[in-house]
Amino acid sequence: MKNEIEQFQYLTLQETAEEKSTDFIPKNFDDYLGQKELKEKLSIYTTAAKMRNEALDHLLLFGPPGLGKTTLSQIMANVMQVGIKICSGPMLERTGDLVAILSGLESRDILFIDEIHRMPSNVEEVLYSAMEHFRVDVIIGQGAGAKTVNLPINSFTLIGATTKSGMISAPLRSRFGIIERLDFYTQEDLCQIVLQSSNFLNLKISENSAMLIGKCARGTPRIAKKILRRVRDFAQVNNENIADDKLVEKALSFLGIDKDGLNQIDNLLLKKILENFNGGPAGLETLASLIGDDAETIETVYEPFLLRQGFLEKTARGRQIPYKIQPYLKNKYFGQKMIS
Repeated sequence: MKNEIEQFQYLTLQETAEEKSTDFIPKNFDDYLGQKELKEKLSIYTTAAKMRNEALDHLLLFGPPGLGKTTLSQIMANVMQVGIKICSGPMLERTGDLVAILSGLESRDILFIDEIHRMPSNVEEVLYSAMEHFRVDVIIGQGAGAKTVNLPINSFTLIGATTKSGMISAPLRSRFGIIERLDFYTQEDLCQIVLQSSNFLNLKISENSAMLIGKCARGTPRIAKKILRRVRDFAQVNNENIADDKLVEKALSFLGIDKDGLNQIDNLLLKKILENFNGGPAGLETLASLIGDDAETIETVYEPFLLRQGFLEKTARGRQIPYKIQPYLKNKYFGQKMIS
């Protein structure tokens, strides 16, 4: 079991190192852009815990993927000058896996568990006594001769990250002293993140071009950085690492992203609603069949951005395009003039 845990931790560190080679990873709260209110809260919590020389209260971070939950946890560990171990809920298949990780933590270390809602229930139960009393119950032996041994562990901070907070069990949720939500980023914040990352990538880019990328990033820094890396590819081949407005527009077009920040699936979804249902409403399963994707993917990947941007709305009868935006989309897809 020990070898498996060591191998898992090695893979986690290897993945983190690969990310660092292509992305700028903030080391402190000043370098972390966006999430201003949350950042101020976490800065106070971590500074106070460091002043008391205590472990920080257990923390639950929830919100859509790609908003920086892992990065914030790494910053907190850096500020508190403690170690951090990163793992994923689905990978903790056996209680022994979690016990091995917990027993290896130093005092005040941080254990970050991503997608904590997907952790098996029997493994989750090990966390209860670990979070409250800093001990784990280990069963030795089998059958009638089995006995439970209380194994003390060092005080630590559990940071749980989830994209589905409603799936966190009530007993686990109640043991978190701090629960915070990450919001989608504004275009202005994403623009600054693009400019920050472009310096790390040695790419010259204007603020206007950075804003254009920010508009297409669906409120998510991870997507903004992915687009920026593809823009860098274009710039490196065509323009000596200079990403001017024309090159950025060309790169976005190549990636299938239009001036509204919509990708090919977004446009296909909206076009089908207009073409087949005259703007809606239309059932989710029917739309999934029309575009050749599954309903869950539409609901979790594409819908949130379309809803936030006002291109789509949910009704009791299904999905529909708001009446005021229909003329614009008809003109965009079918060449019809906008109706005033």
